[in-house]
Amino acid sequence: MKRYERLNTLLETLAEKGSIDVDDLAEQLQVSAATIRRDLDHLGRQQLLTRTRGGAVANAVSYDLPLRYKSARFASEKQRIAQAASTLVRRGMVIGMNGGTTISEVARTLATRPELSAEHGEPAFTLVTNALNIANELIVRPHVKMVLTGGVARPQSYEMIGPLSHRILAAGRRRGADAVHRGGDRGHQGVNRPRVDSLGHPLSDKTSLTRSYLLSARSL
Repeated sequence: MKRYERLNTLLETLAEKGSIDVDDLAEQLQVSAATIRRDLDHLGRQQLLTRTRGGAVANAVSYDLPLRYKSARFASEKQRIAQAASTLVRRGMVIGMNGGTTISEVARTLATRPELSAEHGEPAFTLVTNALNIANELIVRPHVKMVLTGGVARPQSYEMIGPLSHRILAAGRRRGADAVHRGGDRGHQGVNRPRVDSLGHPLSDKTSLTRSYLLSARSL
């Protein structure tokens, strides 16, 4: 098992159980206890958990697997989803996107579609997003008109959330968006469900949208 896979497993187990034990994880992942302790120390230095004697506990914060630990998971699936989703975008559309690794892959694919290149200095489509990483990648693309929702930054997913995001999105709905691409989490029974934050997700309301797509690999 590669290190990023172990880190994913450690964080997911911690999110589910609230605490983890070094010896149990070493047996489960078939690695040495020393390897698990080094992994936990690494995650502890990033303040993603609190080390305890013989294990770790979740920090007293809203806990989710950070985006940087999800990016390499199921990469080929996400790329295939992104290729299919990008073909739904046409010149002149207004597109909404939330965050997550699958949606980020869609954005990267749109950034390189030759048929959506800028014409006469005009952007090919408008992208409304609350994801800082998506905005950072596409803001330099002349064929994309970028609109950021604003709000409070969520470190795990690089998304902006809260009332300000909702107000910006409401203005966009009045103008009329053509489609929204949303990421979600896959449940244990295989049911996709959009992520929900306590402050409210700015791209979860489908009011006045022509189309809304929920995109999910096995893990987003």
